[in-house]
Amino acid sequence: MPDNPTFDAIGFAGGGNRCYWQSGFFQSLNATHPVKPKYYVAVSAGAYHCVMNVAGVGERVREAAFSFAERGLPGLDWSKLRMRQSPLVVGALFRQLLTEQFGTAELAALKAAPPILIQLSRPPAWMPGGLAAIGSIAAYQLEKAVTSGVHSRAGGYLGLKPTWISTHDIEAPADLVDAIMATSSVPPFMPIGRIRGVAHLDGGLVDNPPLRKLAETERQGGRTLLLSTRYGRPPPHAPNRHVVSPSEDLPVNKFAVGDAKGLCHAFELGLRDGAAFAKTLATA
Repeated sequence: MPDNPTFDAIGFAGGGNRCYWQSGFFQSLNATHPVKPKYYVAVSAGAYHCVMNVAGVGERVREAAFSFAERGLPGLDWSKLRMRQSPLVVGALFRQLLTEQFGTAELAALKAAPPILIQLSRPPAWMPGGLAAIGSIAAYQLEKAVTSGVHSRAGGYLGLKPTWISTHDIEAPADLVDAIMATSSVPPFMPIGRIRGVAHLDGGLVDNPPLRKLAETERQGGRTLLLSTRYGRPPPHAPNRHVVSPSEDLPVNKFAVGDAKGLCHAFELGLRDGAAFAKTLATA
């Protein structure tokens, strides 16, 4: 660790409900060693956690999510089919949570903070969103089986391209919700994302963890911190990059809506891991 342990950029990887570990880690780290990066880059559920924490409403949003999870509702509701809705309820519930929690005050707080680059995957113009989703997710599953998925790039093989939306360029809370939903778009669990009517998918399908932006900073001599969510599977190493990850496996299901115990365990482990990491910075 350098003598002056600051970070020019911080990345939040994806991982569904495992990302509650990131919230705990980030809270503990900032309690004793406040970070002031030039920017954040976040993908998939990592974007949700990055946004809530940088906006300063992490505790409130987590309490709402934990309270809902304590109801123990199943992730499937077949009655939704009668209304021509997906029986996989996580997508609709996630949008509802985001809409309730992120308004004009939260967007103003994000604009006053360092920008968050929310990473998305954009299919080629000729490729329908549904086809892009099926193909890229199938490629992702194959890639994970072959390589263990430490750095997911499967969507790129099908022509998907990464794109980024800065929180400093978002004009309305509804646009922020759309961006977080789009970067989390993994059909059939999560619906295809729409940004101004254009289909977008989970940014992790082309780059998870989000290394492209971090690598740009690293090549210029900047120091980066990557919050991974995968236990025992570190992403590629690079000079000037410091990677942190859970100190033990996180058994929580990535898309579960009723696993309050799993969410709390991930968050509490993050608190402990973040506090331990902050101590290494204090003595560096």
